Amino acid sequence: MLKSEEDEKLEFNCREEEEEEWTCSIKPKGGTMSLQWTAVATFLYVEVFFVLLLCIPFISPKRWSKIFKSRIIQTIALYGNTSFMVAIAILVFLLIDAFREVRKYSVTEKVDLTNNPTAIEHIHMKLFRAQRNEYIAGFALLLCLLLRRLATLLSQQATLMASNEAFKKQAEGASNAAKKYMEDNELLQEKLRDAGVDVPEAGKKGAGPQEENKSLKEEVKTLKEELDTAKKALQKSDSDVRAMKTQAENLTVEYDRLLEEHSKLLVTPYFSLRCNDDMINRSADR
Repeated sequence: MLKSEEDEKLEFNCREEEEEEWTCSIKPKGGTMSLQWTAVATFLYVEVFFVLLLCIPFISPKRWSKIFKSRIIQTIALYGNTSFMVAIAILVFLLIDAFREVRKYSVTEKVDLTNNPTAIEHIHMKLFRAQRNEYIAGFALLLCLLLRRLATLLSQQATLMASNEAFKKQAEGASNAAKKYMEDNELLQEKLRDAGVDVPEAGKKGAGPQEENKSLKEEVKTLKEELDTAKKALQKSDSDVRAMKTQAENLTVEYDRLLEEHSKLLVTPYFSLRCNDDMINRSADR
């Protein structure tokens, strides 16, 4: 019986069962994957490694964000976007090709090959390879998109954590400021009570809004009147001070004038007495 080229590539491995029955299986002599599918499988293993690395719980999103924002990763992301799109296109093409191969070798249910068991085993082998390639390409494409999405989500989570900490600090600052304002309000209420102003205590129901507004208006009016009175008293005191200052200046000037006149009066009798003495002495000499 003549063998075809496809039959020459197959190797029969038969073993005897307990009931002296023979079962045959077919192994391809070249059992290794082709070069492109080896590369796709390696790419899939690398993707699985990076997915597991990104899912490690003890590496925080902040650290991943710092790694993603490093100069090396930014350079790779800048120049690797085109490569990423090319890889996506290649994986899509390989997935379509594997799907076509699966459809091509899914004919055992439609074609009666019971008379040729070798062809059945060969088709099953081809179908297995096509399905394997389909799964490899599909998972590689899925993990490629998943890696990009995981990196984006980790960066967004790091940003949200930073904003959450900022909002938390802002809320703590607002809470501290509110506590400080409440303490200042209590101190002000105590001072108003000491000054005799009726201030409702905290926790007690005070007067209605209209009554409070009315009382506040009356207090404001009273305070304005007191302020006007104080302004008038201040103006009057200022005018009195100016008048007293002017009077003091006038008194000082008058005192200086009287002092000068007094000095002149003291000098004039002295000269007159001196002249009289001189005249008496002269007359005595004669």
